Amino acid sequence: MKLITWNVNGIRAAYKKGLIEFIERENPDIFCVQETKAHPEQCEPMIQRPADRNSYWSSASRKGYSGVATFLTGEALSVEHGIGKPEYDSEGRFVITRHPDFTLYNIYFPNGGSGPERHVFKQRFLADLLRHLQPKVAAGEKLIVVGDYNVAHLDIDVYDPVRLAQESGFLPEERAWMTQFLESGFVDTFRHFHPQQREVYTWWDQRTRARVANRGWRIDYICMTRNLLPRLKRATILDGQEGSDHCPVVIEME
Repeated sequence: MKLITWNVNGIRAAYKKGLIEFIERENPDIFCVQETKAHPEQCEPMIQRPADRNSYWSSASRKGYSGVATFLTGEALSVEHGIGKPEYDSEGRFVITRHPDFTLYNIYFPNGGSGPERHVFKQRFLADLLRHLQPKVAAGEKLIVVGDYNVAHLDIDVYDPVRLAQESGFLPEERAWMTQFLESGFVDTFRHFHPQQREVYTWWDQRTRARVANRGWRIDYICMTRNLLPRLKRATILDGQEGSDHCPVVIEME
């Protein structure tokens, strides 16, 4: 089974940049996207169900903002569009699909960089999400949490850890949350295979043309509970794939 997650920075824009060709070439069983910036009815049929996949969307009440979608070659056993917190769920941040062997959380985490109010919102989101997940992990549920976390964890996950230490997404409290999240029973699948690899990122600032010099951040993840690790075969980052300011992250499982 192949799973890919990608913040596409606008699914209609990504469609014009070869999104369907990417799906057909990579042929994932599960394809998760974040920051769709669209409601499905605003999109062409090829975007609503790309490459004939079943689609599960969660869109923000505000048009052109946020949004996630999960595309499957099969069908989900069930689907939810939030964690019961209207302040997050109204922003289209969750698609939760249940599968025979695990539950998949496709999440677009908030960006806290636009001011103090959004910083507080993001910290509240992180705390509430962990409170939501911890009982499930403790009960032995098999979970996969994918998406744009908007948090870089380790010094090697950003191009300049000293200069970026006061930037949203790499603040001490956000890095501490990521440590707590992993210690609660999750594994960062990329670091599982590549614990020391440097200069591999998933997001670059378009305004400064950071991708040219690879001045990036690794803020997109596929994390899973430890009870799924025996099935994990490969994890990689497709940092050469263009079409967004983020790039896709991939795992393969038995």
